[in-house]
Amino acid sequence: MEDNKYHLRQAALELLIRIGDQGGFSHLLIDQHIKKFNLDRRDSALFTELVYGTMQRKLTLEYYLTPFLQSKKALKPWVKWLLLLALYQKIYLSRIPDHAIIHETVEIAKRKGHKGIASFVNGVMRNIQRNGVKSTDEIKDPVERLSIETSHPFWLVNRWVEMYGFETTQDMCQENLSHRPTSIRIQPMKIDRGQALEQMEEAGIKAQTSKFSGQGIKIEEGNILHMDLFKENYITIQDESSMLVAEMMALEDGMTVLDACSAPGGKTSHIAEKLANSGKIFAYDLHSKKANLVKKKLELLNLTNVEVAQADSRNLAELHPPEKFDRILVDAPCSGLGVLKGKPDIKYHKQEKDIFQLADIQETLLDKIAPLLKQDGKLMYSTCTVDKHENEEQIEKFLENHPDFEIDPAFFTELPTFLKNTQGLSRFGLQIFPQDFQTDGFFLTRLVKNT
Repeated sequence: MEDNKYHLRQAALELLIRIGDQGGFSHLLIDQHIKKFNLDRRDSALFTELVYGTMQRKLTLEYYLTPFLQSKKALKPWVKWLLLLALYQKIYLSRIPDHAIIHETVEIAKRKGHKGIASFVNGVMRNIQRNGVKSTDEIKDPVERLSIETSHPFWLVNRWVEMYGFETTQDMCQENLSHRPTSIRIQPMKIDRGQALEQMEEAGIKAQTSKFSGQGIKIEEGNILHMDLFKENYITIQDESSMLVAEMMALEDGMTVLDACSAPGGKTSHIAEKLANSGKIFAYDLHSKKANLVKKKLELLNLTNVEVAQADSRNLAELHPPEKFDRILVDAPCSGLGVLKGKPDIKYHKQEKDIFQLADIQETLLDKIAPLLKQDGKLMYSTCTVDKHENEEQIEKFLENHPDFEIDPAFFTELPTFLKNTQGLSRFGLQIFPQDFQTDGFFLTRLVKNT
């Protein structure tokens, strides 16, 4: 068993290097590794905890580690990641004894490096064990302290404080360190929600209905991935806030719908299900590989009313005539700052300038796609971020430049009751914060094209 645990920590280190230094995506690499080595439930949980936990707490761990390093001595990146991994276990995983953490960390250093590195790692860990880590109370600036305590870059915390105030930002940063519950959506042409819940109960999975969607189920305890429901494509894993998009599109059978940025296909397939395979959905993605993933997802769910293709949606006027679509979804490429619970690496890889570059793309997309909407048609705009520049300000700018559009008044009346008094509701749409309902941070609004 110890050999296996060593393998897990060595593998966790390799993934941290790939994610932290080479820009790999944490959720994809973790899933690939678990499948490749066929890890059992217990080892999968520990492996995921080690990688996600260390990545989520990176800035906090660096704050604790730095006083124990010789500042003039250049540290190889992998050695630093190894020490952060060890420190995460020591501070946040109380069930693992110090002697085991130090022993395994030194063994990895010996095998990956040499005796000198192993000796250095041993010295640092023994020193931390003797002296303990310094308190964050020493940081006087509250924004900087929040940045370090919750491991969010200072620029990001500062930006959120300016937008939403300190208290909301603090709640958001704290929530981003928590585990996001799994939520799923049934394929209603294959099974109804009551049947799915019964099967889950029989399998020992605790679940409840979602308030966001009549197809949604929130998993409270248990692993849905082992059930035939998942393996046989009766359900789709999708965050609850994301389910709200198709629910709020005011879809009717037989409609012609455009999904301009469709990958990975969760919203596309939900729209197809809402239309019960009627009408026609044209789904596009900039990358052919991603468009193929959407096709595959639709096939597995037995959805037949979607035409998927690779295209730059800024050029869709070359493929479709004006005023063709009853409904358009622009699930815009964004900074992803609402999904940090599940993808903690995003907060270290993104910079403030990225937000403005992405906002330019969003603006162009909306401008180019708007003429494709029919008179009295509705356009849904959504992002998985919490930044006003990509959300409310983007919509405000669009409305200034397109007087034939307005926010659909019915959007606000059709919202589920529990969302009608949330702090994120503005005249431009709905901002869901991650701390509101244990979901991803998400923005959506619906525009209507007037005659």
